[in-house]
Amino acid sequence: MEKFQHILCSVEELEQLAGKPRELVNQKVIPSLDHHCRHFISLSPLVFVATSGADGTCDCSPRGDAPGFAYILDDHHLILPERPGNRRYDSLRNLLENPRIGLIFVIPGLEETLRINGKASIIRDPDLMERMAVQGKIPAVGIAVEVEECYIHCAKAFKRSRLWQPEHWPEAASLPDPAAIIATHAGKLRLTVDEVRASLAESYEKRLY
Repeated sequence: MEKFQHILCSVEELEQLAGKPRELVNQKVIPSLDHHCRHFISLSPLVFVATSGADGTCDCSPRGDAPGFAYILDDHHLILPERPGNRRYDSLRNLLENPRIGLIFVIPGLEETLRINGKASIIRDPDLMERMAVQGKIPAVGIAVEVEECYIHCAKAFKRSRLWQPEHWPEAASLPDPAAIIATHAGKLRLTVDEVRASLAESYEKRLY
């Protein structure tokens, strides 16, 4: 961090510069999934999952499926099915070392998000996994979350980014090419962009579930 000359080192410094939260912000946090949270989750097709390992190494990755894919077991527990991915298992490896987890549920078109914090474990209970089957495919494991905090996060980030306003989206021709990026980053494998693109397409078409 030698490039930076003015680094904050205390909460007091932070609050002096940015201020303290209003009482509404403190009071809006609840310890369980009420009917509002359940309704929100039932409409959400996407959740961002934040974890960290024992050494503090962090990971944030998305989980997505049909709206309501997160299975609510009761007021204090929900389960995220673990669908096929790249087999790095970054989130799961972290949870094996550190059970703390943070979730952000997103609903397309809605600028507020639902944040949930708690403790998680990796489960494989057959009866629960069967309830989350899609296209006849039963997930091998799921992330079971013991809910400790739930609260709505304000819309400022989405308003600033104008994420849900298509007229502000970049032109399709200007978008990054994921296949080209992967081919470059995995240069030691000497794969062509077309080979990577074909591999991605095959994965998306045949291994979503």
